[in-house]
Amino acid sequence: MSEPQGPQGFEGTTQRLPVVERDAGPDEAYGPPPPPQGEGGRESRFWSARRVPAGVTALLLLLVAGVFLYDIAAVRANRPAMGWRRELARQLAERPLDDTWVLFGAAVAAVLGLWLLVLAATPGLRDVLPMRRTHPDVRAGLHRAAAALVLRDRAMEVAGIQSVRVRIGRAHADVRAVSHFRDLDDVRADLDTVLTDAVGGLGLARPPALSVHVRRPGRKG
Repeated sequence: MSEPQGPQGFEGTTQRLPVVERDAGPDEAYGPPPPPQGEGGRESRFWSARRVPAGVTALLLLLVAGVFLYDIAAVRANRPAMGWRRELARQLAERPLDDTWVLFGAAVAAVLGLWLLVLAATPGLRDVLPMRRTHPDVRAGLHRAAAALVLRDRAMEVAGIQSVRVRIGRAHADVRAVSHFRDLDDVRADLDTVLTDAVGGLGLARPPALSVHVRRPGRKG
């Protein structure tokens, strides 16, 4: 028996499953789910853990603090300070504030600090689109690639469609189709109907606005 193949253009790939986040509650009792929110609900985005930037920052701070602590302990034990610390203290005492290297170091420190502030203040996880809540303790999100694949599959069901390319952002879904027969206006109208229904079926908190473009295939040669 042959293994089942995925949709055209996606064979041999692994589809991403929706992201589900469950808030811990005082008990495990579940009542009937509330009715879904209306279209355009304002569900908050998922926040990234930022593990790599946080880990790198913590490691660097640990190394710098450890070296300074070791040097201070050595000085307290009547041993000479490390040469690099004496040189650093001399340079900081002698170099003026408008020195090129002082300004360069200050600029690098400011850029790194601004980058860390941006990471701390922004949610990240732009590839995960929040979905409507059907239970107050459960949050779900859908990857953009999975949502685009659903819209592509639905668009391929329309008669006259030869190929479809779908790009989904946070607020817009751009669909570009190639039709090799049927009138383009009829194909576009069918696509609008099918894709509007498909977008509503995704269950997103903020359904993206559709932008549908249909054209004829280019000439070969």
